[in-house]
Amino acid sequence: MDSVQVETTAPLTVEIAQIASPSTAISPNSRIPKDSIRTSLKASTADSVLASVYSLGTGGILLSNLLVELGASPVVFGMLSSIPMLVNLIQPLGAYLSERSTSRFQYSLRTHGIGRLLWLVLVIGIVGVSLGAINTQQLVILTLLIVLFSNLLGGLGTASWLSWVAMIVPRRLRGRYFGIRNSAANLTNLVCVPIAGLAVSHWYGGTLQGYGVVLLVSIVFGIVGLGCQYFQVDMNPQSQNTYDGKLPQTSEIQPEVAKDESEVLQAIHPPQDQLTNSIWKNSNFLIFLLYFSFWNLAVNLSSPFFNLYMLDTLDLDVSYVTIYNSLQAGATLLMLILWGKLADKIGNRPILICVGVLVAVTPLLWVGIGANRLDIWLWLPLLHILAGGTWAAIDLCSNNIQLAIAPIKNQSIYFAIAAAVAGASGALGTTIGSFLLQFAQFGGLLGLFALSSLFRLVALVPLMFLQEPGRG
Repeated sequence: MDSVQVETTAPLTVEIAQIASPSTAISPNSRIPKDSIRTSLKASTADSVLASVYSLGTGGILLSNLLVELGASPVVFGMLSSIPMLVNLIQPLGAYLSERSTSRFQYSLRTHGIGRLLWLVLVIGIVGVSLGAINTQQLVILTLLIVLFSNLLGGLGTASWLSWVAMIVPRRLRGRYFGIRNSAANLTNLVCVPIAGLAVSHWYGGTLQGYGVVLLVSIVFGIVGLGCQYFQVDMNPQSQNTYDGKLPQTSEIQPEVAKDESEVLQAIHPPQDQLTNSIWKNSNFLIFLLYFSFWNLAVNLSSPFFNLYMLDTLDLDVSYVTIYNSLQAGATLLMLILWGKLADKIGNRPILICVGVLVAVTPLLWVGIGANRLDIWLWLPLLHILAGGTWAAIDLCSNNIQLAIAPIKNQSIYFAIAAAVAGASGALGTTIGSFLLQFAQFGGLLGLFALSSLFRLVALVPLMFLQEPGRG
């Protein structure tokens, strides 16, 4: 990341020859050379930029617009938003499988690589609709199936990837690094989303064909992004679980050849009840789970339906909505580095509480928004700018505090449990929201926005009792 001396989550050392090939995964009981850390972080940043291009084609406003064009119902929109969260329930299985592997890089290729290639099936489906081989309703079902299976594969690999990055990024520079990394991704969105929106909206063959072209380009970028992970220092998950948390006294640690083999095996594959007990005794982690799960439920009561409100209720053209999303990405870009530096200075918890209150009341600001010129050209852009600046802090600090709370040993399992709990609660929130929309007496979308705002405020309460490691 930079030339200063850094402190990693676990002390790491490895020969340059070992780093040159990801096929040789290193042990975390040594120190990574600074040059290798810099190369890894640059590769991870490049991966995030290319993954942003992949994401804009396989999700977000463009995928939502595809479903609107195909005549999908609000329940389909609810399913579209709940599937990526619900499949997080598979993350503990993914963490278990990844801990049995010997290379984070190879495991990432097997999960995320196949998941990204699956979207080629949707490109073929779009061609099929254009040729009259399948109808639009069949394409809606195909889209949901691809979203399901690609996210299942992604869910199997997410915890492993997060544990990999947590071992590479120096602890005291996490805020700044993730701020820069996320800023690069948001700069990509700022530039690419409006271009993609205009391409889809003005494609000579129609919006459906335009989306197919954008999707194909996104898939190519996503595969190239995975290739960037080749240049990251690889990790051996089984060696990571033998780490005892003690700093080495020298630059290199010789293997403890006298250690009993049974103790080594127990460290690599701890008994299930021992791991379960360690989780239940970690009160800080349990408090974080309570906050994270209820926050995701409250947020997802309304968040999947903002795009539906603009595209369907207000009947805005997709090019307008992509411009709003670009403004949001621009605000995120400007604020991420600031939030990262502030998080390193004062901690993540105070930011989560203060900014969380602002995020909680944001849905109330949508009440009264209409399709008049003032709202379209002033209030909607301002709302998206506000969302970009505030969510930059929430996403960054939630990630940082999770990295700080999870112990080194079996780290990916902690990440997987948090993702599974949050995913299930988020999917529940989306499901509740989509069904509440069916009842007109509830107040429709605006009533749902107000309920979400109330739940978000309540979700912040557990943060009052959370202790952030390394902070007084």
